[in-house]
Amino acid sequence: MKTDFLKYNDQFIDGPLVLTPQTFFDDRGFFFESWNERSFINTLKENTKFFDLNSSITFVQDNQSLSKKNILRGLHYQIKPFDQGKLVSCIKGEIFDVIVDLRKESKTFGKWAGIYLSEKNFNQIWIPSGFAHGFYSLKDQTRVLYKTTNFWNKDSERTILWNDPNINICWPTNGLSPSVSNKDKEGSLLIEIIENELF
Repeated sequence: MKTDFLKYNDQFIDGPLVLTPQTFFDDRGFFFESWNERSFINTLKENTKFFDLNSSITFVQDNQSLSKKNILRGLHYQIKPFDQGKLVSCIKGEIFDVIVDLRKESKTFGKWAGIYLSEKNFNQIWIPSGFAHGFYSLKDQTRVLYKTTNFWNKDSERTILWNDPNINICWPTNGLSPSVSNKDKEGSLLIEIIENELF
């Protein structure tokens, strides 16, 4: 499994990892392991700067979404004790996947990073708890699959406004106005989250 780190400008964001599984191609198509617990945990342990060796990761829920082109979902997170880590894949189509660091003690607090996930590049992103997450669909019939380390909890869910000017995410919309749900349109600004300690 190939591993890479996400960056904000030239600075690494501690914690999240880009994972690319080894893929085997032949004239029939391809094969790869989309989930292997042992390989995943070993990958995290090899990056000890980003992973507590005494902790463990258990996924309890799988979610899938289907999106038309130009759909934007996010930025979502859950507060403790229902905070979630996520392992995100795009199994059909393509997305621009975005995280925002909400860990108050982090050097990159309030910063964002993004990566393209698609059915062709097989990339996955591991997002530890403490990050908001969202994505923009670049193709019709795009399907996203993500595993979570905690169950969804309505009362714990929070949303940051996708176009918060203080975060200034460079969404690859090519000048289009993305389609956003009413709930996401009513997301909070990061400054409001900080002032009201909505972590």
